[in-house]
Amino acid sequence: MKETTEINAPKTAKGRIVAYWIITGIIATELAVGAVWDIMKIPFVKEVMEHLGYPDYFLTFMGLWKAPGVIVLLIPKFPRLKEWVYAGMIFTYSGAAFSHFAMGDGVHSVDPLVFASLTLASWALRPPSRRY
Repeated sequence: MKETTEINAPKTAKGRIVAYWIITGIIATELAVGAVWDIMKIPFVKEVMEHLGYPDYFLTFMGLWKAPGVIVLLIPKFPRLKEWVYAGMIFTYSGAAFSHFAMGDGVHSVDPLVFASLTLASWALRPPSRRY
């Protein structure tokens, strides 16, 4: 029985790393696209922010923090900064979900929760080299 566990362990560890990079790639892409859209203040994002009652300058603020977050999330080392990025993403996505919910947007409240869940999954699946 122990041999079976030892044989499966590398597959499980490899699968965990693959899952980590796929999920992290998805959230890093969303974060990067969000940073560019926020900084450029594209019409879609401006309309959403206006609907939610946030000022226009908030987009610049959000975008400028998202951009370095993508870099920190993807590069090796800097585990403490990575923790901050994960926390910031959770605040952003849960805040977006709450904002949509407060405005009665129903289904639109779910989208940010999906990204919050992916963020938590990425955090939980981090390989040892990306932890403290």
